[in-house]
Amino acid sequence: MKLGIGLGYSPRKLKIPMEDILFAEKMGFDSVWAAESYGSDAVSVASYVLAQTSKIKVGTAIMQMQARTPAMTAMTALSLNALSNNRFLLGLGPSGPQVVEGWYGQAYGRPLTRTKEYITIIRKIIDREEALEFDGHHYQIPFKGEGSSGLGKPLKSILHSTGDLKIYTASITPAGLRCAGEVSDGVFPIWMNPEKFDIIGEHVEEGFAKSSEDKSFDNFDVAPFVPVAMGDNIDFCYMAMKPMFALYIGGMGAKSKNFYNDYAKRLGYEEAAEKIQDLYLEGKKDEAAMAVPNELVDECTLIGPKERIIEQLSHWKELDKTGKIGTLVLGNVGQKAIEVIANEVL
Repeated sequence: MKLGIGLGYSPRKLKIPMEDILFAEKMGFDSVWAAESYGSDAVSVASYVLAQTSKIKVGTAIMQMQARTPAMTAMTALSLNALSNNRFLLGLGPSGPQVVEGWYGQAYGRPLTRTKEYITIIRKIIDREEALEFDGHHYQIPFKGEGSSGLGKPLKSILHSTGDLKIYTASITPAGLRCAGEVSDGVFPIWMNPEKFDIIGEHVEEGFAKSSEDKSFDNFDVAPFVPVAMGDNIDFCYMAMKPMFALYIGGMGAKSKNFYNDYAKRLGYEEAAEKIQDLYLEGKKDEAAMAVPNELVDECTLIGPKERIIEQLSHWKELDKTGKIGTLVLGNVGQKAIEVIANEVL
């Protein structure tokens, strides 16, 4: 089991915790991941971190697909991999309809179809076996649709790949997890209970069965985000976590289409998920946070004093013995927690 750091979205002012990242690199962490939503972009942050590190891998969790054409994403990945001695990891996702249509001004379309087409195009570009041609639902290359000049021609990347590029996707829906198992090298579940792995794993395995490659958990990285709050005051730690859960379960999507709300229900918190969403959408964000069960926080995070975190890590270590977990991507983690967790896991 490897360890990573998730940097999360930037607040009002962009600040990258380089001291923590360099300490994690020293302690043997495998990766650090930059995010984007509708503020700072993941590529700039990943580039900044790659330039100041020497061993740790740096990835995007995630680059939103509608923000860039597949060819642009492939060019970015090839460039960053070449400049970093093959330390770049490409994480992709479709985001959600509110961001895609409200921020990027594009139709949400068919997210899983888009994911498969996007990854297929990227792999074609990186492989360079032939000039790029693709005819799909979302992408047509060369483009021949309305407004085209008719002069487009199939092209092959001038830049050659310098090494293997791993592609991850972000998903928690059953269909999205199947898609990840079929076409990607790893998946980011937003949270995960290590004792309820099958909520994630059974759908990933269904994707393995549909893949044209020989896929298994031996060559696929399940990399859940695991928020961390280390401190002696357990009540304070719970309250540090609950606003984040409330935001996702209650506010990340419309009432009728919130993937995180659906996921909380599959984890066994149907009644709480409905209450959190109702309160959040009514503007009662503090009350929504208070409605997040302590048990849900306990299942999916590492919180409390050092000894308690070590005990919680034992559940992940048990899952690791099955060979089904690849990387724990730790969120909100400082140097003290980095050292405790690294000494326990690595």
